[in-house]
Amino acid sequence: MTHQPLSPHAPVTVSISFVHGLLSGLPQGAPLAAAALRHAGIAEELLQYSGARVTAEQYAALFRSLCENLDDECIGFLSRPFKRGSYALMAQSSLTAQDFQHAILRMANTFGILQDDMTLELVSERNMAGVALHFTNPLIGRRRFLHEFMLRSLYRLFDWLVGGDLSIARFDFAFTSPEDVESYSEFFTGPMVFSSAVSAIWFDKAQLQALVRVDETALLGFLTDPQTRFIVPRRFKNGVADKVLSHLHQSRPAWPDLEATAAALCMSAASLQRHLAKEGTTFQAIKDRLRRDMAITYLNTTTMSLSELADRLGFSESAGFQRAFKAWTGSAPGSYRRGEK
Repeated sequence: MTHQPLSPHAPVTVSISFVHGLLSGLPQGAPLAAAALRHAGIAEELLQYSGARVTAEQYAALFRSLCENLDDECIGFLSRPFKRGSYALMAQSSLTAQDFQHAILRMANTFGILQDDMTLELVSERNMAGVALHFTNPLIGRRRFLHEFMLRSLYRLFDWLVGGDLSIARFDFAFTSPEDVESYSEFFTGPMVFSSAVSAIWFDKAQLQALVRVDETALLGFLTDPQTRFIVPRRFKNGVADKVLSHLHQSRPAWPDLEATAAALCMSAASLQRHLAKEGTTFQAIKDRLRRDMAITYLNTTTMSLSELADRLGFSESAGFQRAFKAWTGSAPGSYRRGEK
C-alpha cells in the first residue's frame, strides 16, 4: 500500500452490522464468506466488534464478490437465485412506461417472473402511495436483511427513474427495531417505522404521475456499477450538517473549530449549533465521524504510520488518536491493517 491521497469528497464507511447482513444468507462458516472477505480486504477479526466499520469500497467489493461467486444478485436469500442481470432487466422493463406508476407495475411484474418467494405490490394510504413487500414463502420473509436489501435497492432504482426527485415519506419495516438502528439512517434517508405489518417504501401519491426521465443510454451509465448505487450509503448535500462536513474536509489539515466553521458558513456559532441540533447532530459528532472515516480509509489504503495519521487528523499525539479510534469503533487501528494483502 502507498501514501495515496484521499478523494476530494469526504470518505464514506459502513457499519460492520451491514457486512454481517451481506453474509447472513450464507451457511455459517461457509468458505465463500472467508474468501469474499479476503477479496474485499476486510479482516475477519472486525466481525467481532459491533462498532467496527469498513470503507464503502470494501463493502461494494464484498457484495460484488458474493454476487459473482453465487451468480445471485440477492446473494443467497431467495430459494431461486436472482441471477446476475436480473436487476438490470427490472430497470429496463420500466424505461418505456408512460409514468412512474406504470414503471412500478412493470418492474413488479418482471420481479415476479424472476423469482418465487415474494411479490412487490403498489399500495396506497390516504395521500401516500407505496411499494410493499409480500412474502409467499414465510421462511424467506423471516430474513431481516432481505427486507433492508430490497427496500434499499428499490428506493435507489425508483429515485433514479424520476431523475433523483423521489421524496420519501417513510420506510416501514416488518421487524422490531434492531440494536444498530442508528446506522440505518446511513442507508434510509427518511423516517423509519419498525414492527409494521409489511415492509414498504412510502411517498406522496402525486409522484406516481411523475414522468420516467431516463433512457437506454442513461441505463447503461446507471448499471456501470449498480452495487455502489444501491448498496453503499448515499450522501445528500442539502442540510447544514453536510455543509459542515464538507467544510471540515476541505479545510484539512487545519481542522477549524466551531466558531471558525460558523463564520465560514456565514452564521453565528449559536445559530450553527441550533441548526445542527434540529438535524439531530452536533459539531463535535460531525468532526469525529469525519476523522473516524478518514482514519479507516487511510488504514486500509496506505502504510502511513499511526503518528502521522494522528497528526493529519488533528491529534497532538498518537496515543490520543488510538484511544479515540477505539472509542469510535471498539477496536484498535491495527485490526484494520491486518486485512491488507
